[in-house]
Amino acid sequence: MEKDPSKKEDKNQEEQANNSSLVQKIQQLGQSNVPTAPDSNTHVLSIIGQVEGHVQLPAQNKTTKYEHLLPQLIAVEQNPKIEGLIILLNTVGGDVEAGLALSEMIASISKPTVSIVLGGGHSIGVPIAVSADHSFIAPTATMTIHPIRLNGLVIGVPQTFEYMDKMQDRVIDFVVQHSDIEEEKFKELMFAKGNLTRDIGTNVIGTDAVEYGLIDGVGGVSHAMLKLNEMIGDHQGPEEQVIQ
Repeated sequence: MEKDPSKKEDKNQEEQANNSSLVQKIQQLGQSNVPTAPDSNTHVLSIIGQVEGHVQLPAQNKTTKYEHLLPQLIAVEQNPKIEGLIILLNTVGGDVEAGLALSEMIASISKPTVSIVLGGGHSIGVPIAVSADHSFIAPTATMTIHPIRLNGLVIGVPQTFEYMDKMQDRVIDFVVQHSDIEEEKFKELMFAKGNLTRDIGTNVIGTDAVEYGLIDGVGGVSHAMLKLNEMIGDHQGPEEQVIQ
């Protein structure tokens, strides 16, 4: 019995369309749909490269567009099947207001959240890392704490300085409120001289971040998943656990 060639051609076209759609998704969002267990109750949010804000960065820059992440965070909050959120961080920083927006969104989610700093959580990545209910940092990962910088033409220096000073206070207040670090210590790290070449600030590595109270613990993916599942259980309460 001969097979219908038209069906075979339709199948090939469908496979090509699926592959093309996957390539487009990787190009646009930097991610693809990874098969997950049908009973998976967690969502992974990746913040990789530079946090892109209101200005589009050059094509050669590895970026995370915050307008892609905000709808994801709303979906996590609204979806009853998602019971916890993991935030993966390997970022050099980026737009301050975009980073603060993401930090506030993560901090305001009612479901348990855990962050992991892998590689680096620099600059505005610091408030994003501490915005989760519990934070981890890999032993070799680093976090650069430094004052806010401004790129481009500056018109009206006193007014611009006052604006930057207030924005810097917003970052400091957020970090202090969402971690165990003292404000004086955080400012000391931020304005330290001699730690960074040709700049002021401090490069904090793994265990030091925990020692300062900036991050809750040293660990990786397994530690984060274990903690998140534990928090989900506590969040549900004993009655809901029995029903499930």
